[in-house]
Amino acid sequence: MTLDATPPSARPLRADARRNRERIVHAAREVFARQGGDAQIDDIARAACVGVGTVYRHFPHKDALLGELVAERFRLMADNAEHALEVEDPWEAFAGMLRTNAQFCAGEIGVQQALSRGPDAWEYAAPEIQRLRDTAAELIVRAQRARVMRRDFTVDDIPMLMAGLSSTMAVPGYDWRRHLEIILAGIRAPA
Repeated sequence: MTLDATPPSARPLRADARRNRERIVHAAREVFARQGGDAQIDDIARAACVGVGTVYRHFPHKDALLGELVAERFRLMADNAEHALEVEDPWEAFAGMLRTNAQFCAGEIGVQQALSRGPDAWEYAAPEIQRLRDTAAELIVRAQRARVMRRDFTVDDIPMLMAGLSSTMAVPGYDWRRHLEIILAGIRAPA
């Protein structure tokens, strides 16, 4: 399937269409959280109180809707990373970004599991993923220059760490916050 890589959120909409779209995205987040990647467009339309045709006008297929959820997620995480640049302490800036983004992910673990099943949807988030990557790299360089972070840690390590952390989030009874602090302790430069 060929995807239109233009994020659906980038298209200007009339006020009523924008409200419908927001309801669809909100409903999709809830339905995917409950049903995972097997959720159907009919279920999302019903939860949004719109017709199936309305959903398809905004999102031509399920991957486009999942793509909007991915883009929304990375947009928020990139914003969090940019806010971390304002923190004076280089270690706290980096660690705070990871903590904030992990907290966000923990709140949407069901959506996260649905997203892992739709790899085509990730294409929609490419600009936001790149923005997050660039900002995180800047935070890493800053922390390494201050000698508070291991020199061998790179921005490419973050997705692997977050994937492991997400696995912890999905298991009831596991303490993902403790897991994150262990990860951070391993990244921090020795005193």
